[in-house]
Amino acid sequence: MIEEIYSQYLKDPSKVDASWCRFFEGMEMASTLQLGEVSLEGSRDVRIYHLIESYRTFGHLMAKINPVATRDPVLPRELTLETLGFLKSELDDHFPTYGLLETKKAPLKEIIETLQKIYCHLIGVEYMGYQSPELEKWLQQKIEKCRFRPSFSIEKKHKIFRELNKAELFEVFLHTKYVGQKRFSLEGAETLIPVLIEVIETGASLGMDEFVIGMAHRGRLNVLANVMHKSYQMIFSEFEDYYDPDLTEGTGDVKYHRGFSSDIVTQLGHPVHIGLTSNPSHLESVDAVALGKVRAKQVYRADEEKKRICPILIHGDAALSGQGIVYETMQFYGLPGYSVGGTLHIVVNNQIGFTTLPKDSRSTPYPSDIAKAFSAPVFHVNAEDPEGCIYATELAINLRQRFACDVFIDLNCYRKYGHNESDEPAFTQPLEYKLIRKKKTIRQMYRDQLISESDLEKKMAEECEKEFTVELREELEQLKIKKEQSIPEAFGGVWKAYRRADKNDLFIPVNTSVEAAVLREIAQKFCTLPASFHPNLKIKRLFDQRKQMVEGDENVKTIDWGMGEHLAFGSLLWEGTHVRLSGQDSRRGTFSQRHAMVCDQEDSAKYFPLNHLKESQGRFDVFNSPLSEYAVLGFEFGYSLSYPSALVLWEAQFGDFVNGAQVVIDQYISSTEQKWYRFSGLVMLLPHGFEGQGPEHSSARLERFLQLSGNANWQIVNPTTPAQYFHLLRRQVLRMVRKPLIVFTPKGLLRHPQALSALSKLERGTFQEMIDDSQIIEKGKVNRILFCSGKVYYDLLKERENRGIHHIAIVRVEQLYPFHTDRFTSILSAYSSCKEFYWVQEEPRNMGGWDYIRPILNGLIPKQGEFHYVGRARAASPAIGSHRMHVKEQTQILQMAFE
Repeated sequence: MIEEIYSQYLKDPSKVDASWCRFFEGMEMASTLQLGEVSLEGSRDVRIYHLIESYRTFGHLMAKINPVATRDPVLPRELTLETLGFLKSELDDHFPTYGLLETKKAPLKEIIETLQKIYCHLIGVEYMGYQSPELEKWLQQKIEKCRFRPSFSIEKKHKIFRELNKAELFEVFLHTKYVGQKRFSLEGAETLIPVLIEVIETGASLGMDEFVIGMAHRGRLNVLANVMHKSYQMIFSEFEDYYDPDLTEGTGDVKYHRGFSSDIVTQLGHPVHIGLTSNPSHLESVDAVALGKVRAKQVYRADEEKKRICPILIHGDAALSGQGIVYETMQFYGLPGYSVGGTLHIVVNNQIGFTTLPKDSRSTPYPSDIAKAFSAPVFHVNAEDPEGCIYATELAINLRQRFACDVFIDLNCYRKYGHNESDEPAFTQPLEYKLIRKKKTIRQMYRDQLISESDLEKKMAEECEKEFTVELREELEQLKIKKEQSIPEAFGGVWKAYRRADKNDLFIPVNTSVEAAVLREIAQKFCTLPASFHPNLKIKRLFDQRKQMVEGDENVKTIDWGMGEHLAFGSLLWEGTHVRLSGQDSRRGTFSQRHAMVCDQEDSAKYFPLNHLKESQGRFDVFNSPLSEYAVLGFEFGYSLSYPSALVLWEAQFGDFVNGAQVVIDQYISSTEQKWYRFSGLVMLLPHGFEGQGPEHSSARLERFLQLSGNANWQIVNPTTPAQYFHLLRRQVLRMVRKPLIVFTPKGLLRHPQALSALSKLERGTFQEMIDDSQIIEKGKVNRILFCSGKVYYDLLKERENRGIHHIAIVRVEQLYPFHTDRFTSILSAYSSCKEFYWVQEEPRNMGGWDYIRPILNGLIPKQGEFHYVGRARAASPAIGSHRMHVKEQTQILQMAFE
């Protein structure tokens, strides 16, 4: 078999699969290679084939892609005649062309000139060995057939010119009308606009009907205006800062952070929806959010082949190289739970990061070199070559659609002004900006090129420029007459049924109960494994135990935390709700408490019991995520933005690790409704509790979430029973309000003998923001109330029982934010004789709920009462490392509470 392929290879390498060619080439060259050089003794056929492959691989190093370069690239060593095993005297000798030219043989000089025109002109391409041989072959045929220089019609060229015209003159207009105002101009990179339009036009012709864009501030206003068709008046209104508080809910954000969506029709008549994702100034943080939105849309719209909805991520060169979130997000590419069928990446490579030069901001030749790690093809293009950029874009979007891969377009350009329009770039780049200030604009250069090629009349160009400037002037004049505020569009489409809510709306009870018979049927379904399945014996025992939990007396506490969660998920799935859970080890559960996926012990086949309840059930997805908090939480947040009817959950392995995603929490989850007028129903599950495991496995930093609370922006809950958890999860979906839900989940309570619920509590009742002490019969005799939240309740309960005390009540605050004041005062009114009020927590005094709860309770307890703190002393670290000292501290807390 191999001998036959090798024989064919010797006759004509072009007819052998590229992977075999590389194998045989390496075999033959092994004895003749010295420091990368090819021996003159090597076969003529092998040498010329090696030369062609070398240009395909390294030609991009010689491409003229830098519009502000002061000299042409030098011939890289990989492409010198000496390295490739040729003599200058052989330049006129004829060699096989292997399909590169129409003739079977041609002079070496002609072959090299052809290769340089294709691979070393104004476009560089990296693709060899990156993906499948099929991709390489397809791309080679496309670019070598036309020599990487497309033949566009005059109409197409005029279209490109009009798009460049709008891109530049829009910026010029803003620059003159709003002097000094930040807009993060696109000038120097205006080609981005025709490139994006080409993505949409070509993509739509290939079957795409929706695009989700994630990008930072550079050029954002231009994209909104000239790609997404946001009205110029709306944009000008944001510069004029017409603000009417009566028309605005929330605090809003600056104009170059806001999201937008629009429906447009392409030139060929294809309807397309485009969404630009809102994002903060934290560069690249939006990447994972945008991909999460795309994945949710693909699931919601049953786009199983992932060919209808395409993500576009627009990067800056410095951020792409510097931000670790990029690598985390790229890692989603091939993962079953996170893949979106390929992402188109466009790098606005203006060769500067604020004032930092590439040599100081990255260790690689290109900012796009991260693509190599994921075998993503890269097109390096020159922004001053608009036609080349458009052709590369056509190829890129075809690659994504045909091969489901990520593709990069490295748009080499420059930044005409400083980081913003009031910044002086010459302070740090004097020579570069001398050159830039002398340059013609991209529009002017392309206009002159078309005129010189007789493809555009000068008069037509002037009229085009004048008409657009007049249009902008008229739009601004109309706005100044109307003085209308730009009101963000929000809560349409799949969000129409949902409403805004203040904190009082969040206290309206929701019927989350489920009939016991239904719960039993659901449990029977997910606890029964197929007869052909070979479970681990411990798993079988667990499932049998779970089945028994619902078979006895409904009023006996038998349901543990894992079962309560399964019944919550199962009942929602039974009702048709889509449930998605992801996190590190979430299928089994960090503490081996979940087992939402079980493995056959003989063939490792995976089985998901919750996906086998009934035919018409909702979709259940549970994924073990990559070892990342930042990107995965961003992804799940994005998912929740696009699928409001789903229960979307992200689980931390331990709550302590959640601060690895602090940017997503601070900039997105806590404030998205206030800043960007977007709802999210994301649930965060954060294992929390002090159990002697040290400072890295004890605290989910409750205090930080409470500090971020305001404007009824989310719900922070520390539930203590499986029934509470059951109702909490169901409430999150069943009411027509969407707020993020932060749940501080237990660890020790997962198997605590007292942390059980009766089936009747699931059949009747609802979530309670606070739970009064049901064991106190004579409330009038209580002289002290211990308020607490979470696991410490069970420690207090046990201590009270051990002491035989009946005059101290324990009241659980299950939902810390929003704080249910009416429920609190209602509970308090029953304790008429109480004068001592304690807040008890496990966390240090400067952590946990104390600083949040103190001003609230101080304003609510009777004036004659005293309010005290019980907990650990202030500390820099959440918990002590010694288990013995932990037990001692815990004992002291209990003593202070009862003595």
